[in-house]
Amino acid sequence: MRILVVAATEPEAGPIRALRIGHDVDILVTGVGMVATAAQTSRALAQTRYNLALNFGVCGSFDRALPPGSVVHVVRDRIAEMGAEDGEAFVEFEALRLPGHALFVNDAAPANTALAALPRVAAITVNTVHGDERSIAAVQQRFAPQVESMEGAAFMCACLIDGVAFAQVRAVSNIVERRNRDAWRLGEALDHLARTASSILECI
Repeated sequence: MRILVVAATEPEAGPIRALRIGHDVDILVTGVGMVATAAQTSRALAQTRYNLALNFGVCGSFDRALPPGSVVHVVRDRIAEMGAEDGEAFVEFEALRLPGHALFVNDAAPANTALAALPRVAAITVNTVHGDERSIAAVQQRFAPQVESMEGAAFMCACLIDGVAFAQVRAVSNIVERRNRDAWRLGEALDHLARTASSILECI
């Protein structure tokens, strides 16, 4: 089986390089953000035919039931800023009746015991991570996301266009709140992400 593993940064991808996997695995480090992720993932999928694409990364959590260190399977992801302003109101992209999509859904996640054990969550993908109480409250009311990242929806979009089976897996590094680096548990999140990635790959 040919597998593409996608991560935004080397710390997210590094532990996976050390795994001994009984499959043909390519690791792609895209850089941070949805533009880099969409472009790099699309190019990789166009150049090589993969049986499966896996996105491993970290995220922030809006859901206190998903504290730092939690690992989740994102099955719904939305580009949160894609839409229009109408005075103080936000018009969702779907209401604009324009071609394209802001919401991406994984209706055919690969059958995998380790993946199935993870909480299935809804996410948003953003260019600017939330760190203001008013914007956090607004996006929660608008979309009720459980987690956010800067890459997830872009990865899902590329996979859906290509028609390749995929899964987006993320470890929570922090609660989404006013920026507080002292409360982040990035090391723990990366450790749990690596363990989960190993389990998922071993179950393929």
